[in-house]
Amino acid sequence: MHRSASLTTLPNPAGRHTVLLHGIAVGYSELEDIDPALGRARGKFRPGVGYDLVQPVFRLFTEAVPTPGGDVADAEKLDRYHRSRDALGLSLEDDTGRRVRTTAIHISDYSDRKGGKIEIEVLISDRAYWKSRG
Repeated sequence: MHRSASLTTLPNPAGRHTVLLHGIAVGYSELEDIDPALGRARGKFRPGVGYDLVQPVFRLFTEAVPTPGGDVADAEKLDRYHRSRDALGLSLEDDTGRRVRTTAIHISDYSDRKGGKIEIEVLISDRAYWKSRG
């Protein structure tokens, strides 16, 4: 998943969301930018106690796409990233603790670069979630 501009992108904070790995908090985000038409939400990501468990997987993406929003430099590593990410079985909860149905959770971790940051992008297939986001 790469960031792209969309005319339907709306800022719409809905409280803190938690990314979990088998019940362990990997990190948190407000998912402040939403695009309901695409079923996509994204925002700043704050690592939690369990982030060290998954960071090597998300660093594969950083190595495959060395510049945020840039071109793929290593297609084989990108493929490894997708397989590894999907095997993690990450889940998402909203600020009420309700599990949100997702099809993909992507963490873009460029924190080791000068001025780098960590962002999250989630594909959400949960109609009730989108209804609650207005």
